Amino acid sequence: MSAPRGDHLVGILGGMGPAATAAFYAKLVERTPATRDQDHLRVAIWADPTVPDRVGAVLGTGGADPYPAMLAGARHLRALGTTLAVMPCHTAHAFLPDLVRDSGLRFLDMVAETVGQLERTGTSFGGGGGGGGGGVGLLGTRATLATGLYQRRLHDARFAVVLPEEPAQVQVDLAIKKVKQGDPVAAGLHLGKAIDAMTERNPSPIVLACTELPLAARYLPEGGTATLLDPTEVLADRVVQECWD
Repeated sequence: MSAPRGDHLVGILGGMGPAATAAFYAKLVERTPATRDQDHLRVAIWADPTVPDRVGAVLGTGGADPYPAMLAGARHLRALGTTLAVMPCHTAHAFLPDLVRDSGLRFLDMVAETVGQLERTGTSFGGGGGGGGGGVGLLGTRATLATGLYQRRLHDARFAVVLPEEPAQVQVDLAIKKVKQGDPVAAGLHLGKAIDAMTERNPSPIVLACTELPLAARYLPEGGTATLLDPTEVLADRVVQECWD
């Protein structure tokens, strides 16, 4: 890569949640091989935290439909001239096909990019197809897991999948909640308990399939040995690859 292409405007459809959106942009900046301000990518961020709850919508537990607000945000990004869009929220990817169709934006699919990364580097995680040990672990919202967004692609790529059992999922739910409440230290403790429960089944890596979880992972208790994969890092790397010569 030699220089950023000035014809690109990266659009981040965010606010789901705000801290995860800010963290994704920080990763994009950190992972860009820049030596001066002008080497960084042009980015437009539409962060709308008023988008209704995606988890409730996907699980059918009530609440307003988040899709109109998400589509409005995507159209704002298109009006700004966005050439490449991303959405740092896993559960929202359940709506991605409709967003692509209705907004006309080109989105990078974080789920597909993550599975592609696992296919390319699976052996370094301890096993290639099928994952290391017990397979690829998934930690995310109940809605993300219920949609099968990851499971279908992982199975197609011949990876075994390890999902959290209910006590571990409760800890994941709490970790996500604590990040959204601005308490990442407590979130790290809950995430650590979920990871400990998962490692008994020997998955490698464990995919942090909720964009709040990498924020919690910064505060994991010391001594853990699990290999974690952060899809937002994968997505940031892919954006840089797409936008540089």
